[in-house]
Amino acid sequence: MSTILIVEDEARIASFIAKGLKAAGFVPRTTALGREAVELALQGDPDLILLDVGLPDISGFEVLTALRGQGVTTPVIMLTARSSVADRVAGLQGGADDYMPKPFSFEELLARIRLRLRTDPVPAEGTMALTHRDLSLDIKTRRANVAGKDVELSAREFSLLETFMRHPGQVLSREQLLSTVWGMDFDPGSNVVEVYVSYLRSKLGKERVRTVRGMGYRLE
Repeated sequence: MSTILIVEDEARIASFIAKGLKAAGFVPRTTALGREAVELALQGDPDLILLDVGLPDISGFEVLTALRGQGVTTPVIMLTARSSVADRVAGLQGGADDYMPKPFSFEELLARIRLRLRTDPVPAEGTMALTHRDLSLDIKTRRANVAGKDVELSAREFSLLETFMRHPGQVLSREQLLSTVWGMDFDPGSNVVEVYVSYLRSKLGKERVRTVRGMGYRLE
């Protein structure tokens, strides 16, 4: 069973989420402190983290920065009463995988958790690896390899490349990428997709991800 770390200082909300997750077959762990969350994430290796922004000691953004800075690629869904575009961009560009403003329905939260933990569709061979020409991704270990060399990718970069590699040669629109990789409706004026495509190009090579004018992007 998957372990979910709930980082939430409002006891009522934490208890509500934990009970729902337990009923859905997950193993919830809770903490109200950001620093303790960092320790638990490093020691306990949870499968996913639900991270509130407003914590009593350090902010959720600081927790996220600390985890990503230490190489933790565990999926993170941020929970917060802040719903401005600036806050969402800050969380997502900081390495969060999704963002849910409060109040939210547990059904939607559960769906997003399952989306982030989902590994299907897997390659036909039944392995946990994706390959395309000289690119390879190990889904289980979250490792990327380009032309025989390991490449360090952030959690968001990995998810974006995984999406491209599951659809090689197919043009994917900004909207498709936002829905699949970010898992939420996003401000149409944001350039977050373009930013992360640029990150991938800098690490994989400029010609690997093509821009199809007026349509989207394609992995060559």
